[in-house]
Amino acid sequence: MKSMPIWIATIAALAIAGAASSAPGEKGHGHDAGYAFGEPGNPKKPARDVVVTMAESDGKMLFSPDQLQVRKGEQVRFKLKNTGAIDHEIVLATLQENLAHAKEMEKNPGMEHDDPNAKRLAPSASGEIIWKFTKAGTFDFSCLIPGHREAGMHGTVIVK
Repeated sequence: MKSMPIWIATIAALAIAGAASSAPGEKGHGHDAGYAFGEPGNPKKPARDVVVTMAESDGKMLFSPDQLQVRKGEQVRFKLKNTGAIDHEIVLATLQENLAHAKEMEKNPGMEHDDPNAKRLAPSASGEIIWKFTKAGTFDFSCLIPGHREAGMHGTVIVK
């Protein structure tokens, strides 16, 4: 019975280590570091509203619009609407990050996001992302549900 406290301490240490490796409220992953393309916006500050719809049409999946130009330092309120018949999501990131993340999603298709740069919507649902683009460049937004990006559901944000 003397080994029982060591066993309990070992389990407690492993539980703490596991909790430290995932973001709070997350089922799969998170962004603990900064973002290469900006930062979460402040809902109390002015933002340009951009309506983005998610849908399926003629065997394709798409965002409308699929290209957006913004000024460096501009804050955008993405007003999201899923007009399709199935779940869709939007993930703002660099193209490299989204392509790598898409591979993770293939392995874990039920992965949910709890990140300020991502939102999943059921059919007929609405949501929003407020984002401040602090760095110039060309960035990506994609639906990373397996098969959706490949069916055309991606776009670009050009920050000048």
